[in-house]
Amino acid sequence: MRSLSISYEPMTNDSYSPITSLSAADGPANGALWPAPAAAGALNATLTIPGSKSLTNRELVLAALAEGPSKLSAPLHSRDSERMIAGLTALGVAFTPINGTGRFGPDLLVTPPDKLHAGGTVDCGQAGTVMRFLPPLAGLVAGEVHFEADDNALHRPMGPMITALRELGVDVDDSGRWALPFSVRGHGHVRGGELEIDASSSSQFVSGLLLAASRFDVGMHLRHTGPRLPSVPHIDMTVEALQHRGVRVERPSAHEWVVAAGPIRAKDIAVEPDLSNASPFLAAAMVAGGSVSITGWPLHSTQPGALLTEILAQMGARVSRRAGVLTVVGRGITGAMLDLSAAGELTPTLVALAALADSPSEFTGIGHLRLHETDRLAALANEINALGGDVTVLEDGLRIVPRPLRPGVWHSYHDHRMATTGAILGLAVPGIEVEDIETTAKTLPEFTQLWQSMLDGTSGDTPA
Repeated sequence: MRSLSISYEPMTNDSYSPITSLSAADGPANGALWPAPAAAGALNATLTIPGSKSLTNRELVLAALAEGPSKLSAPLHSRDSERMIAGLTALGVAFTPINGTGRFGPDLLVTPPDKLHAGGTVDCGQAGTVMRFLPPLAGLVAGEVHFEADDNALHRPMGPMITALRELGVDVDDSGRWALPFSVRGHGHVRGGELEIDASSSSQFVSGLLLAASRFDVGMHLRHTGPRLPSVPHIDMTVEALQHRGVRVERPSAHEWVVAAGPIRAKDIAVEPDLSNASPFLAAAMVAGGSVSITGWPLHSTQPGALLTEILAQMGARVSRRAGVLTVVGRGITGAMLDLSAAGELTPTLVALAALADSPSEFTGIGHLRLHETDRLAALANEINALGGDVTVLEDGLRIVPRPLRPGVWHSYHDHRMATTGAILGLAVPGIEVEDIETTAKTLPEFTQLWQSMLDGTSGDTPA
């Protein structure tokens, strides 16, 4: 078993208690069953993946706050990005499709209003970026904006954002729930200044405040005070996006950011492919053998998925990049000890690989995954163990001991990454049926078409 650390900072004890069962909010979806296709032989596929959800939703917010119209090329068109567009539209932002339909949907011209509108409702659905990024914008509105979400997303943490907005002088009516639904009553401006926040449960609280901070009267000096900070690359992504639009951001320490007040430049932005959404396809080469290539892989990226090149090599793959094409060649799967605090969203894919590896694995730094679309730690353990596997939930992660797996139903728990995990296992275990595969539309509506293209060895550039 090999060892690799990819964290951005020293680990601390996770603040959550071990969980061995799921709450009602985390229960299985009741969608149709999708027979996960088994691999008939070694793969040989080249695929193009749609734009990054994380980058798309950050750029949509920044374009909405910019001093003029911005063009977004190759943005992601998915449930999460549609929720963001609908939420920003409720605030008065205009979106115009341009350049035809594009490979995965049209480019977008984003035109901000002179003043953000009040009186609308933002339906966050299951999108964490919408529920954490748009309330600070609502604080800039002179009036009330109501926020709601799907019933199975109401458990997601919102207390740190509600507290932060109140400390910034914004009124929030949450009826004492510290959770969605709630209403934000802005006063037309936010003073800003010094602010402390505990973002241990999600880095999105930091990113949401940073995205709006330059529009505060005096900017913002933000400090994270919690014991740990997950998914630091997503905060780096936010800072880079701000700086690219002319916003001055300083980082005096690892958990501290200073954003200067000032305009956000209108710019034309090309969105990178979603590297985390590429992970199931790259993992497939390790499971089935052969090779899978992803086009448009950036030389530099703040996406956590960029760490796949190092992680998959550590777990036994041969990884290469040439002329913007990343290729993974399967050579078996080796267990690993990984600190995934910087890349928690890759955990479901890596757990699938670990369940099929030649030795045990242990993944840590991921206690915050209990608070995503579902309790991902409990869900992964429950589903793999139900198929005959051996996964133990730790205080801060998972221990996986490979065992022979049998056919069965794989529940998605309303979670797109749980659904793709079932598809990966199905390559090696005939008879796995994934419940509600359509939940992948949250970030990758073309998943099943791309998956079949990969298995057929055809180009995945233009899904059927």
